[in-house]
Amino acid sequence: MKTKELWVSANQDISWDKRKSIVTDALETGADVVMVKPGESGKVRELGKIKTAAEDNNADIIITGKIEALKSAKKAEGREYAFYREIRGKADEEEVGKAGKHADYVIVSAKDWKVIPLENLIAMLQNKCKIIFEVEGVNDAKLALQTMEVGSDGVLVSDSHNIKKIKEFIDDFTTEKLNLMPAKITKIEPVGMGDRVCVDTCSMFSVGEGMLVGSQSNGMSLVHSETIETPYVATRPFRVNAGAVHAYVRVPDGKTKYLSEIKAGDTVLAVDFKGKTRKVIVGRSKIEKRPLMLIEAEAQGKKFSTLLQNAETIRLADKNGKAVSVVDLKVGSEILAYVEEKGRHFGMSVDESIAEK
Repeated sequence: MKTKELWVSANQDISWDKRKSIVTDALETGADVVMVKPGESGKVRELGKIKTAAEDNNADIIITGKIEALKSAKKAEGREYAFYREIRGKADEEEVGKAGKHADYVIVSAKDWKVIPLENLIAMLQNKCKIIFEVEGVNDAKLALQTMEVGSDGVLVSDSHNIKKIKEFIDDFTTEKLNLMPAKITKIEPVGMGDRVCVDTCSMFSVGEGMLVGSQSNGMSLVHSETIETPYVATRPFRVNAGAVHAYVRVPDGKTKYLSEIKAGDTVLAVDFKGKTRKVIVGRSKIEKRPLMLIEAEAQGKKFSTLLQNAETIRLADKNGKAVSVVDLKVGSEILAYVEEKGRHFGMSVDESIAEK
């Protein structure tokens, strides 16, 4: 799913103290951009790191309502520019269409009629610039982000009370839903020592949730998080003991990375046994020498493998979300896996015949 941006309006004609509160809400919610009055970008940066949009040259995204200014400014500087227009009729819509050929963003307000102008702008500007549509509530945001199955590239929230709800909708709407399936274990054996990666995230996992890991990018097992109580080891509900350094791990936007590449600040994909996903930030990864176990499985006629640490606390998930320790696995046991037809090149899915053994 294509990334959608959340912009927050903090340029209302109210006191700075009240607008400061809106900026703080935007920061705490994880918004992408905050729109402020000219000269206030510096004040925003004192509160936290977030992109600003304003009608001055100190903003990260410079807003203008004049196409000629857009043309000349774009040539003069390597900055991002946005064209803002309220659509009251067809002439405004056509003006936005022209501006979009020169701008990085067009910010559109359409208070009286919404769907038709947005459909027209998507048709005119798709893949030319990003469309940010001004909304008031969650229903407006849903309409803007889903129109013509493509939707706007983001929304500008004018009602600060809805920032959190709209952010939650965007996160839910843009995260992948994966079709996991049962896979049968065909081989399991200790293979000796190797370097394995333990991924500690900045989020808490639930029972039945973990990460997709595998030696083949088109066949990955759901490795369960360390959320299961044992008499000997405390839980680490932020952790997935993920596998050997060579393995792939699923990250957002349909991509993969090698576990050896994962570092603090990266984003990986948390996946539950129903295939629901969410983005989580990596706090650290630890590479340590540990005894490894080779686990081979088969689903839909496709064989794939995973190498995990040989220890009772390392678990895979079954179709019901139950965590199964690797030491309890047997040939014929079922685990959950994600299987796809395409191979990958530099972590991206490609239509190419790739054999990984």
